[in-house]
Amino acid sequence: MTRRSCAIYATGIVCAHLLIVGIALVVAQVFQTMINSRLKKEITLTEKSQMFESWKNPPVPVYMEYYFFNVTNPEEFLAGGKASVKQIGPYTYREYRPRENVTFLENGTKVYALNPKSFVFVPEKSAGDPEVDIIRTVNIPFVAVMNELNSYSFYVRPMVSMYISSLGIDIFMTRTVHEILWGFKDPLLSKIRRLKPEVDEYFGLMWKKNGTHEGEFVFHTGEQNYLDYGKIDTWNGLRKMSWWSSNQSNMINGTDGAVFHPLIDRNELLYIFAADLCRSIHLAYVEDVEVKGIQAYRFAPPNDVLMNPKENPTNAGFCVPAGDCLGTGVLKVSVCREGAPIVVSFPHFYQADPAYINAVDGLNPNKEEHETYLDLQPTTGVPIRACKRAQLNIILKRVPGFPKTKLINETVFPIMFVNETATIDDDSASQMRTLLLILTLVSNFPLLIVGLGIILLLVLVVLFCRNRQKKTAKDDTAYTQVSDKLDDSSEKPANQPMKNGSYIAMSPVEAQKC
Repeated sequence: MTRRSCAIYATGIVCAHLLIVGIALVVAQVFQTMINSRLKKEITLTEKSQMFESWKNPPVPVYMEYYFFNVTNPEEFLAGGKASVKQIGPYTYREYRPRENVTFLENGTKVYALNPKSFVFVPEKSAGDPEVDIIRTVNIPFVAVMNELNSYSFYVRPMVSMYISSLGIDIFMTRTVHEILWGFKDPLLSKIRRLKPEVDEYFGLMWKKNGTHEGEFVFHTGEQNYLDYGKIDTWNGLRKMSWWSSNQSNMINGTDGAVFHPLIDRNELLYIFAADLCRSIHLAYVEDVEVKGIQAYRFAPPNDVLMNPKENPTNAGFCVPAGDCLGTGVLKVSVCREGAPIVVSFPHFYQADPAYINAVDGLNPNKEEHETYLDLQPTTGVPIRACKRAQLNIILKRVPGFPKTKLINETVFPIMFVNETATIDDDSASQMRTLLLILTLVSNFPLLIVGLGIILLLVLVVLFCRNRQKKTAKDDTAYTQVSDKLDDSSEKPANQPMKNGSYIAMSPVEAQKC
């Protein structure tokens, strides 16, 4: 056997083995199963996990952008007209949210943590100085007092109204952005404090929220089931809430939005418990996106999250008392926040009933600026980019005994909205791209084997064809036809015997005589 033949046989054997092994690995998905199994074990909230440190001290910068609605026609509104507002902002703050008092429970299957948040003003990302800029907005303490007095005798309310008017307090107030956000000493609350010492005389939308936490959380680490990774087990010792009117509405579902389980599917719903909204919400897949070279799935709250119970009966539990429901796109949260009739929605009443949008001039809801969404890397479940947008509103309506409200048309009045944003930093994005490249190469290794087998198959075909061509050419030149005619220029003797007509690679030889 020649060297060429050996090379052909060897190439054929290697090619066959590569194709058989590669196809078998592709069909069995051995490497993909191995990677998935590894991810399920590694992506946990245990101390040995690589994800634990980024969960405990998030490297991704979080920014809070506050926008306010400045009321431009308060007198017209109090006279029964439509309110007109102008958006002011943003006033941006960098949010820091480290996990503290981290304690593992039940053999590492659960972890306890506090999540205090602190805020630092970022002037270069802001539209003005919050300590200088002044806005006119609803006097929430005054509205809270009116709402509280609804349960008092009708004869009490006019006297209280007269006393409040004598203090120069009105339904609308003018304050700096800093005061409205971080607190000021309210004259009405100061008077009430004399009668009820438990009442705080300071008011602010973010009063006592700088450097404090939203409660005590216990999370599942994912050690037992990767699908439970990051899910909330208890909040302030509770596994369910009590202020809504149905068991389903009172459930504490999902994570706190910081982490999600790996291997996310487009068809699943993701749940987040929002302590500031006093409820859990779900997000559905929207589209594939790319963030800093990383492929991600975008999830967003679907229209049914804040839909009217008539269209989505599962939301009936958020009507308190039962049957007392608002329209689509708004949620009354005063049941879990004592005081004023506070209502939350998406900014500019995005996805809400047009009646709320048309009740106030100056609103312009749109998806690009007002949608809440979350971009997740599906393999690891890591949030790549997030935008949480929520608007704070208050119900203004006529209150018997308060003459200043007698002409008011009931309105869900916008106060402000916040845009909480976070995007993966460049270093983390680079590490993520490297990790995903490695995972891609490993998971596609069987395809590389099949590809190499196909290349060798092509080489085998070429070698075989060339070998056949050379063999055919050799057969054609191995037998040489020799003419049996004498050369015309020479004559043979008559008595010379004839010579054989054709010979193979030999000169003719005369016949031997016996």
